[in-house]
Amino acid sequence: MTFEDLEPRSGRGATLTALAREDLDLYSVEELNERIEALQAEIDRARAAIDGKQAKKNAADALFNFRS
Repeated sequence: MTFEDLEPRSGRGATLTALAREDLDLYSVEELNERIEALQAEIDRARAAIDGKQAKKNAADALFNFRS
């Protein structure tokens, strides 16, 4: 066990909240563009997760509604 294991985990969305509060005036245009690219990659990852969950739900719905 490490010390990291003993530290409390931040709540869901805490990182996103911290990003939203960050002062963007401190970043250059290049850094802001890099930030946008990183955030877009995260949006794409979240959308892929949604698509996967929706596909599983649709498959389950089809299986259980098959008997109807």
